[in-house]
Amino acid sequence: MVFRDRSINFESGQPSSQPYVVATAFFSLFAIVGFALYGLPLFYDFFMKEFGWTRTVVTSGNALGKLIVAPLFGFIAGWMIDHYGPRKLLMAGAMMTGTALVGLSLMNSLGAFYLFYIFNALGYVFGGPLPCQVLISRRFTKNRGKAMGIAYLGIGTGGFLVPLITKTLEKNIGWHLALTSLGLMIILIAFPLAFFIKDPSEKSGIEEKKEVNVPIKNILKKRNFYLLAFGSMCSIGAVGGIIQHLKLYMIDLNYTQAQALNVMSFVLFMSLVGRVLMGVLADLMQRKYVMMIIFVIVGSSIPLLLLPDFPGRIYIFAAIFGIGLGGDYMIIPLMAGDLFGVRTLGRVMGIILVADGLAESLTPMLVGASFDATDSYKLGFTVLICIAMAGVLIISFIKRADNKIELSKLS
Repeated sequence: MVFRDRSINFESGQPSSQPYVVATAFFSLFAIVGFALYGLPLFYDFFMKEFGWTRTVVTSGNALGKLIVAPLFGFIAGWMIDHYGPRKLLMAGAMMTGTALVGLSLMNSLGAFYLFYIFNALGYVFGGPLPCQVLISRRFTKNRGKAMGIAYLGIGTGGFLVPLITKTLEKNIGWHLALTSLGLMIILIAFPLAFFIKDPSEKSGIEEKKEVNVPIKNILKKRNFYLLAFGSMCSIGAVGGIIQHLKLYMIDLNYTQAQALNVMSFVLFMSLVGRVLMGVLADLMQRKYVMMIIFVIVGSSIPLLLLPDFPGRIYIFAAIFGIGLGGDYMIIPLMAGDLFGVRTLGRVMGIILVADGLAESLTPMLVGASFDATDSYKLGFTVLICIAMAGVLIISFIKRADNKIELSKLS
């Protein structure tokens, strides 16, 4: 993989080379998604033990935060990125996410729990996938899939490391200080690189210059927009339902803390394989079919959790599910860029990420409620399988037109 290097703006002192852009996106996703999104569920059992909360309650923080934040700030964040660039949002997102984790380590009431989850949701919207997707899409054209795949390795790398870090920290300093440490690490990792990134004064992406500036209202009239939104909601919802309950599922099966965290780490390690594989496929074949393959992988892995236990079962699941997880988040902005162009990608993904965030936050709470009612994950996991496969069907109806023709129709 060779990046076409672009010059550093010595007058402003802000790096704008393609490798630096990919590194910035990598470490932002590493910290804000890898550490925060995949790290917080590792503390659910500690919340339950210390405060006597149910699974519905411990998963409701993520749901409430995104229900409040996503509709209010998702499109605003996309609009700000399209008009002012992603730099300031990346910095703000790092500070909010780090503060949220520190706050959650200190809280002792349900009200404070919800407040800091709102901060966490704000950090995800302002500093997570949305600005990173736009950052990559504006700097790359032909190798956009590979660049996005490398940047999204940050999620898998952070997610792979956070169980190992959490296991060591919790054993030596307790879960409170372990969570505080993760929050501080997020700020130290994500903030500095974003501070030095260059936001061009004009939209200067190569492909962006060739595109018309399509009004978002025209995109909202398109059938493909709603198919992409609802299809991605299905897969992201299924992924969220599994990830946030996987450690609790294993604790129920008498896995130790160390064993459960090792499995979680292996899932995210396999997501690295999935991101590379699906990034390459996305540059070789129609991305619609890559998306369908990813959704099938996610849906077909979950039945393994419902089978009677046998040697290696959980690791077979982890390998298959991890590959699907790796491609899931990455393929959505690539599809959006294909269908609607990169000049409006911030606003388009601002809306789609709102929808995906709602799905990703609500399904874990619903799975938790079904467990609290039945004392079993069978119903909840079966519903997740159906949801993932519904996503495959919905995406199959997307009609892929030539990008130039499609953009001229939109304008």
